[in-house]
Parts: sequence; C-alpha cells; structure tokens
Amino acid sequence: MTTASLAIVLHILSAVLWVGGMFFAHQVLRPVAVQQLEPPQRLKLWTQVFRRFFPWVWVCIVLLPLSGYWMVFSLFGGMANVGLHIHLMQGLGWLMILLFLHLYFAPFRRLKEAVITEQWPEAGKRLNQIRIIVGINLSLGLLVIAIAAGGRYL
Repeated sequence: MTTASLAIVLHILSAVLWVGGMFFAHQVLRPVAVQQLEPPQRLKLWTQVFRRFFPWVWVCIVLLPLSGYWMVFSLFGGMANVGLHIHLMQGLGWLMILLFLHLYFAPFRRLKEAVITEQWPEAGKRLNQIRIIVGINLSLGLLVIAIAAGGRYL
C-alpha cells in the first residue's frame, strides 16, 4: 500500500467512524432504546456511551486533518492546486472539530459531574446541549461527505 493509499484510507475511515457514530447515537440509540429508560439510568447510559465513543472521535479529529493535509500537499502540491470542494471540506471539518471540542470540554464535562453528583435535571440539560451539538455536527458531517463524493464534479 502506498502512502497515498494509506492517507485516503485513514481519511475515509475516520470520517465514516465519526459521522457514522453520530448518526447511530442521534438517530437510532436516542429515539428508540434510550427513551424507554428512567432519567437516571438514561443519563448514566449516555455518559458511558460517550466515554467509549469520544476516544474514537479524538483519533478521528487527529487523523482527518493530518491525512487530508498530507494528501493536499504531497499529492496536489498545496492548497492553490485543489478545487473548491477541498476548501469547503477543510472549512467545514474545522468547524466540526471546534464544535466537538466545545462539546467535550463544556457540556460533556458538566454532564459527567452532574451524573456523579446525581443532579438529574442539570444532567438532562447538559445532555440536551450535547444532542443539539451532535445534531449540528451530524448535519455538517453528512454535508462534508456529499461534498467529498461529488464536489470534484461540480
């Protein structure tokens, strides 16, 4: 496998893991399985789900820019030589990363604290913030995938 092949594989797998995980959490787990639980159990479950998913997101938010910029500079000779779709992916990708950083260091941190101290209304409030941010990031991620798949043909 060439380094270019490795870069594109890491890039695509990272995007699939991050966006796919958000889709599963937001569209499958939340509306069906988790809603049947009482608030304390639901909030504890979400805290555990995020604790297992977020380390994967951290890997993805490192690999996506590294592999993307590696391809831009080694294969295409720099940002001046890529199409608008690459610039759009880059900008939206950084926005997604910034939203995740906020989610992780603010609402998620507060959710964990509220669950530990059994402050269920506060925990519910933080979980709702996370749901909104994940919904925005999921929408952005799906848009980035559409741009990646078809952008070069515009």
